[in-house]
Amino acid sequence: MKSDKVAIKVENISKIYRIGVKEKTHDTFGGALFDFFKSPLKNYKTYRSYYKFNDIDLNSQNSNNNNNNNSDIIWAVRDVSFDVKEGEVLGLIGRNGAGKSTLLKILAKITGPTNGRAEIRGKVSSLLEVGTGFHQELSGRENVYLNGSILGMKKREIENKFDEIVDFSGVEKFIDTPVKRYSSGMKVRLAFAVAAFMEPEILLVDEVLAVGDASFQNKSIGKMSEVSKQGRTVIFVSHNMPAVANLCDRVILLESGKVKLDADPNTAIKEYFAGISTFSEAGDFSKAPRLRDHSPVIQKIKFLDQKGNPISSIQTGGALTVHIYYKHTNTLKNSHFGLVFETLMGVKVFWVNTKLQKGALPDLSPSGIIECIIPRIPLVAGTYFVSAGCGSQRKQLDFIERGCQILVTEADVFGTGRSPDPKISVVFVDAEWGVLKGMEK
Repeated sequence: MKSDKVAIKVENISKIYRIGVKEKTHDTFGGALFDFFKSPLKNYKTYRSYYKFNDIDLNSQNSNNNNNNNSDIIWAVRDVSFDVKEGEVLGLIGRNGAGKSTLLKILAKITGPTNGRAEIRGKVSSLLEVGTGFHQELSGRENVYLNGSILGMKKREIENKFDEIVDFSGVEKFIDTPVKRYSSGMKVRLAFAVAAFMEPEILLVDEVLAVGDASFQNKSIGKMSEVSKQGRTVIFVSHNMPAVANLCDRVILLESGKVKLDADPNTAIKEYFAGISTFSEAGDFSKAPRLRDHSPVIQKIKFLDQKGNPISSIQTGGALTVHIYYKHTNTLKNSHFGLVFETLMGVKVFWVNTKLQKGALPDLSPSGIIECIIPRIPLVAGTYFVSAGCGSQRKQLDFIERGCQILVTEADVFGTGRSPDPKISVVFVDAEWGVLKGMEK
């Protein structure tokens, strides 16, 4: 239940880290000690320089404009401002290194900002790392009481919630075992249960639910939704985009420590995937970025209609032909090729693969074209990413994630004058319907 009251107010938050600069080294400990006592002021200033940023213009939009050479400076978060209302669920998304976790640590007061301020109005419970706040030598039971006390709960209040916490976490058999013997999944289940059931006014959750199994993730998402409906505020950091879309009222997309977009979940998630895609309109993959151990085997992809004409869109239920152009230095033995179709929200819809549908391919020449024919594309209207990959002799050679896009348009696939509704499903399925006789008495 959202209100108009602001629970979290973030104003121009910036966080800078200085990479340590290599200092002059000494062959002996005595030489290092002599140098320290010889120049104590110099050494003190060097140490302080790692934590003071007087040489940085925090208001400059370009760090290269500062007076000194600041190649040793990293802006983890830069000039971030936003408000979160009571009862609102805010999602923070972005690539690794975008500043999501740093921002959450600032809000949890684990670290302080270099510039700006964050005003938190309410009791905060945070779950930023697996087993956050747990004492490894204490049992699960003792850690529940310890964490509850840290959050300001009285013993009787913790006792009233204890059974619910243990039941939710699913670690009742091990509740009197030291948490140092817990698996990472057990730790995160108990830590989340403590954080959620202690009734904080503000709950901060980082990408820790990925450790749990699918059943626990669903329970956790349901619990966070329940927490928000009770008027409490949640900030949720995750790479699980379907969870973000289902749980959050609003999403902030961070890029290089800055707010790139503050919008509704669908808009922000689509922008996120557009930014990490290797999308090429021409389907030319020769210069697309690869993983370190991959090589550019797949050169390009072409979409064709039934007549062999190049297309960029197709009707729902239409026949689609895909040509995969490949080039390698050697003959491809025991090879396989595949395509993955994915929504703009990052949901993988279906996968076609030579190994799955055709079995082993014959030895292939170093270059050529692989043809894939999909007789009836099962996608409803919308735009879809297409990824392509290939391998040889049980080794993955190449994979281009979200390399190109194809547009699927509406069509009367069943001859009823109606098109499959993209609001209901991503795919359509052929089905036979009939009317049987009435039920016998």
